[in-house]
Amino acid sequence: MDRRSFIAKAALGGAAAGALAAPAIAQGAPKVTWRLTSSFPKSLDTIFGGAEVLSKMVSEASDGNFQIQVFSAGELVPGLQAADAVTAATVEACHTVGYYYWGKDPTWAVAAAVPFGLSARAINAWSYHGGGIDLYNEFLAQHNIVAFPGGNTGVQMGGWFRKEINTVADMQGLKMRVGGFAGKVMERLGVVPQQITGGDIYPALEKGTIDATEWVGPYDDEKLGFFKVAPYYYYPGWWEGGPTVHFMFNKAAYEGLPPAYQSLLRTACQATDANMLQMYDYKNPTAIKSLVAQGAQLRPFSAEILQACFEAANSVYAEMEATNPAFAKIWGSMKAFRSEHYTWAQIAEYNYDTFMMVQQNAQKL
Repeated sequence: MDRRSFIAKAALGGAAAGALAAPAIAQGAPKVTWRLTSSFPKSLDTIFGGAEVLSKMVSEASDGNFQIQVFSAGELVPGLQAADAVTAATVEACHTVGYYYWGKDPTWAVAAAVPFGLSARAINAWSYHGGGIDLYNEFLAQHNIVAFPGGNTGVQMGGWFRKEINTVADMQGLKMRVGGFAGKVMERLGVVPQQITGGDIYPALEKGTIDATEWVGPYDDEKLGFFKVAPYYYYPGWWEGGPTVHFMFNKAAYEGLPPAYQSLLRTACQATDANMLQMYDYKNPTAIKSLVAQGAQLRPFSAEILQACFEAANSVYAEMEATNPAFAKIWGSMKAFRSEHYTWAQIAEYNYDTFMMVQQNAQKL
């Protein structure tokens, strides 16, 4: 073979190799643009910000090839219809809380937060290592959704009340904005539950349309200004011991992604999940002191109220387990782990935290 022929064939071979290599690279990191609708207003940098954190991570890790555009509640669809938009493929993704949809089926709520359920650490343990994610996705498949934990607030506060609530009798006729099916439990104690999105709560409380509201905790609650119209701030939020915010993806869209992008999404979801809890743990201590300085009146729910709510919750669970197999399957798994977790939690964690709290109250920290 002469020199010119060799060079020509080598050049052709190189071109062919390049032609083969390019599609392989393109297939590995294709251009993908998704839309994500949030259930939360932009003013809440912690909880709304979780979707922005996910979007940034995914974009950076894919060198800008995988873009997720984030829209706040109401920009594309109302906040309480975010999951419906994913089911219908109106958007590819949403950032929401499953208990917003409990009215369709209470099973939606279990992996998010249910009364007297799991703490943040416990629900993460159950979700990631106790089969919780798989159980939830088995249920959500019928709604064309795949979901992964994407945030947690930690145990929430019990909410803002116009008047003091000392006994179960004080709850009679109380109109309260409360998420999830905690309202169904409270109904048994005489409360009239209302489900209202975050941005609409303050006007309803100010006008007296509702008598009380719960939202999240000190940092977010201060931003929404509830203390100005309902000064009594109760704790704990027994209906949300460790509420999980989920990223929900259209099943067909998710399964149509390259495996590398699917893995990237799962990793970014878990990172966002951890980041949100860390942020709340950092910001709430300062916010609770600020709220008290502005006139918030901290009040614990009485033992009478907590016990009555616990018994009412167990009654509701028994009814749901008897009539809803999907609910019974997920709740049964969570309930079994709940017993194991609190056996362990009271041994080391509880005693260490209690000792340190005694030192704090004695002003030794």
